[in-house]
Amino acid sequence: MPTPRRSIDPAFPLVRPRLRAFAWPALLALACTAGLLAGDRASARDHASRDVGDWTVAASADGKSCFLTREYERNGGTRLLLGLDIDGTNRLSVLNANWSIKPKDQLKLNFRLSNSSYPAHFAVGIASDGQQGFVTSFGAQFPSYFAASKILHISRGDVPVERLSLDGGKAAVAALRKCVAAQRENPVATTGRKARSDDIPDDPFAAPPRKPKRK
Repeated sequence: MPTPRRSIDPAFPLVRPRLRAFAWPALLALACTAGLLAGDRASARDHASRDVGDWTVAASADGKSCFLTREYERNGGTRLLLGLDIDGTNRLSVLNANWSIKPKDQLKLNFRLSNSSYPAHFAVGIASDGQQGFVTSFGAQFPSYFAASKILHISRGDVPVERLSLDGGKAAVAALRKCVAAQRENPVATTGRKARSDDIPDDPFAAPPRKPKRK
């Protein structure tokens, strides 16, 4: 297991993975909903979004989250997304058209920021917009560590996956938090249900009621 570099501020932790705290079923469920990242990205075209340097901050259509997006000029075009829900849950996704990850592949990846490290961290494969990648989630402090970091290095064992610059991340995460706060304070109103015709039962497949026997 990698040890922290001496240059890492000891005030920031080496975060060790805990299988029970972040089990495969939870990640698989996250992978199933990870398409929401792409869905959010598409639906956000009709919702408020703004650029913060090289980052784009946008609110999801369902009003339950906001996310950061950054595109990197790489062979295959690397895309990074950091989502933050109104309940504080976060999710990180990185995709590239050249990667051979398959949806729901189970992965252990090493994540290193300037100030913290997540060795052998669990992730699950996803696919979106012609790209393949992975999605994972971290503890509640991750957005703060992300904001304070200059880099995000990802590896699979000794094989480097990506080395990404996070320049401008502090301002971007601040805008992300403001977006989430606005979503929390102004939840999206749910549309009312349309009335059904009186002759359509609530459950058309229910067994018919028994008729009383004549005496």
